[in-house]
Amino acid sequence: MRPVSIRQWSPWGLLLCLLCCSCLGAPSPSTAPEKRPGSQGLRFRLAGFPRKPFEGRVEIQRAGEWGTICDDDFTLQAAHVLCRELGFTEATGWTHSAKYGPGTGRIWLDNLSCSGTEQSVTECASRGWGNSDCTHDEDAGVICKDQRLPGFSDSNVIEVEQHLQVEEVRLRPAVGRGRRPLPVTEGLVEVRLPDGWLQVCDKGWSAHNSHVVCGMLGFPSEKRVNTAFYRLLAQRQQHSFGLHGVACVGTEAHLSLCSLEFYRANDTTRCPGGAPAVVSCVPGPLYAASSGQKKQQQSKPQGETRVRLKGGAHPGEGRVEVLKASTWGTVCDRKWDLQAASVVCRELGFGSAREALSGARMGQGMGAIHLSEVRCSGQELSLWKCPHKNITAEDCSHSRDAGVRCNLPYTGVETKIRLSGGRSQHEGRVEVQIGEAGSLRWGLICGDDWGTLEAMVVCRQLGLGYANHGLQETWYWDSGNTTEVVMSGVRCTGSELSLDQCAHHGTHIACKRTGTRFTAGVICSETASDLLLHSALVQETAYIEDRPLHMLYCAAEENCLARSARSAPWPYGHRRLLRFSSQIHNLGRADFRPKAGRHSWVWHECHGHYHSMDIFTHYDILTPNGTKVAEGHKASFCLEDTECQEDVAKRYECANFGEQGITVGCWDLYRHDIDCQWIDITDVRPGNYILQVVINPNFEVAESDFTNNAMKCNCKYDGHRIWVHNCHIGIWWEKEPREAGQWEGRTIIPVCLHGFCVFPPAYGSPSLSASTHPSPQKVCFPT
Repeated sequence: MRPVSIRQWSPWGLLLCLLCCSCLGAPSPSTAPEKRPGSQGLRFRLAGFPRKPFEGRVEIQRAGEWGTICDDDFTLQAAHVLCRELGFTEATGWTHSAKYGPGTGRIWLDNLSCSGTEQSVTECASRGWGNSDCTHDEDAGVICKDQRLPGFSDSNVIEVEQHLQVEEVRLRPAVGRGRRPLPVTEGLVEVRLPDGWLQVCDKGWSAHNSHVVCGMLGFPSEKRVNTAFYRLLAQRQQHSFGLHGVACVGTEAHLSLCSLEFYRANDTTRCPGGAPAVVSCVPGPLYAASSGQKKQQQSKPQGETRVRLKGGAHPGEGRVEVLKASTWGTVCDRKWDLQAASVVCRELGFGSAREALSGARMGQGMGAIHLSEVRCSGQELSLWKCPHKNITAEDCSHSRDAGVRCNLPYTGVETKIRLSGGRSQHEGRVEVQIGEAGSLRWGLICGDDWGTLEAMVVCRQLGLGYANHGLQETWYWDSGNTTEVVMSGVRCTGSELSLDQCAHHGTHIACKRTGTRFTAGVICSETASDLLLHSALVQETAYIEDRPLHMLYCAAEENCLARSARSAPWPYGHRRLLRFSSQIHNLGRADFRPKAGRHSWVWHECHGHYHSMDIFTHYDILTPNGTKVAEGHKASFCLEDTECQEDVAKRYECANFGEQGITVGCWDLYRHDIDCQWIDITDVRPGNYILQVVINPNFEVAESDFTNNAMKCNCKYDGHRIWVHNCHIGIWWEKEPREAGQWEGRTIIPVCLHGFCVFPPAYGSPSLSASTHPSPQKVCFPT
């Protein structure tokens, strides 16, 4: 029978129904959610490819006609509403620029604006049904959480007709399986279908096809392969083919976007006269696996890097920044798509783009926005080769900064390390796997000198994002059956891809504190803060002041003067101070908070305030070769939100013993006229020097990127005046070199490529090894 709407019932009919229910016993309530009146007459489905069942292009059927939604003004809140319409609990993300392919028919909704709490998409604001100025190249998609609403009926969800799709691709080595190192760069192309992993017929196979496959697997390019050898080998082996007729243009981000054909179940003869397709890929510099590839890549001249990624929790992802006129700037996400993102990924040594991100998903940048409306074909070798528009700040804002997620090679490093005993998968005692095949065992790491940088590497290796804390004591976590300490003296720069690239004692284990309670642990997080100093303000506000000693008692008590001040004729005389303002922005995706809680802050009576961090910044005057001639430091006596971006509210204020920190999108200003905002240069002789400011120098608080924590300026001092110029974020000199004497010939200087630094022994970058007892030296960290 046709269901009748409750609005069609008369009041007497409703009363009779209620009486009957009362007499006969009301039926138990259904677990299915009520149908939303606003969605009556609408049907929803997920379409497009490549995709999983809980993601895809959103399509709506209205008045019997299927259509799509434009991505203009689309947000995660709108995705939440649509995912609930589709029967899922919530959305985990959304896509733009027709990631799942362009749809057909009408574009039903444009400029869709939802708060996220609506029961139906009809309650959201928009330009009206069918009113749009978009094309299907701007179709929006959603990524829903793979969890259905309890009792949801699929009658309102129409899936596109089921057909074969290529979702996963791999290379299977034809020889030496199990003995070849990861990542696998050459082998038979296999695709995963319902019948399992099947080969691809090589008839008509081209270099364009190989280019697409290599990009999917995380490699920037391909090379020719000895097909005669593999054809000879194929004659001795049995193969199962599932795909043929592959014809790619070479710019596709996924093999499923190429023209291809699947074999039918009743095809008895498959790939007659052919053989399995074979591909050989060239890994990027971070993943070069063989010595031949190392030499080949090192021989290529390295030009100036003009593209980099910032703010990503994992390698190969982040906010896209480009270099123009010696200044780094961001890219506006207007018309940003997979083709442009893939050009960036391949340029940086990764594979094709897995996702083109918009709306500052990787955090907002700072400074200039250099490019907009980038339109790449996918064949360009550099983003700068793509047609684009040069824009001004008025044309776009940093809330629209573009980002990427690139395909990465599978290295298997996450299988060599694990966390145990924690309350969640993001924390625990660190255990590493050692030994040879057949005698592998798990062991613990000595907690001596373990800190934030080492924890960053562990979290990255496990794919858990950033490090919140590196712990030297883990007695409160159960160690289980693992009690042996197998690694000690671990020291990392914080940017290695895995812990085995860090320096350590080797087979000789030396712990100052023994026992499982003093072993290393970590707490990881998907987000982190990122501090950046406004370098132009330092240059604009620098000046010299001769300050009388009788006004510096508090500064002397907080150790803000040079050592020679101790023997000065107090209270007579003066000290010469180089003053400047510092404005520190938080560009990350999490607030910057002091590591210590308020209960452990130290009260300083002289200045009448609390110190939440003993050392927040270092101020140094260096000679051109890095020798320090004067220094200063700034304790974080007041970390607060001085100003914020327009759409960001202040959260931290120091008054009345308030919470301290810097909110994402805000900045903290230390004015030039407050105590200790200076360097005592009384003993500095006239000459040319470098002014260096380093934020969070002891890595006390975790950040997503430590390479941008330093600022350097050139300065000239004639004994009376000082000229400060060319202030920029760049190379910084570490205060004290790491203790390298106990390391076993391990690398002590990282190699940085496109803003990502690694210890190179496992991946072939140039290295500088320390001898058993190296002489003291400065260690520089390039950005």
